[in-house]
Amino acid sequence: MPQGPRPERVAEEFREILAEEIPRLKDPRVGFITVTHVDVPADLRKATVYYTVLGEERDHRATQAGLRSARTRLRAVLGQQVRLKFTPELEFREDEGLNQVERVAQLLREAQLLREAARPIQGEGSWASEPPEADDGA
Repeated sequence: MPQGPRPERVAEEFREILAEEIPRLKDPRVGFITVTHVDVPADLRKATVYYTVLGEERDHRATQAGLRSARTRLRAVLGQQVRLKFTPELEFREDEGLNQVERVAQLLREAQLLREAARPIQGEGSWASEPPEADDGA
């Protein structure tokens, strides 16, 4: 995470520039991606670019390879548009946050289905899977 206002400003500027430049790449491996955020350390020597991509697993791998090969060109664009003493090295990582949110949502849907399956069958007074817990009289 950036430390202080300058790295945060630089990170946001990098995000905006890369979000415009990546779709202009002519590499067919680079799919439809969204640059979610950029992390820049206080020394501004490296920028970790987080992105999301639509598609199957093979599309994700192809996009990652395309971004890796376009790293030099994108770094040159950053160097032209942002006045820094050193242009940072770029590292691209797929943002797993959305995948984790989707996984949690899937687990919640499965838990809801299990709860619904354990409810009593209407009108019969019996349970669909397990009987209710016995009352200890407490």
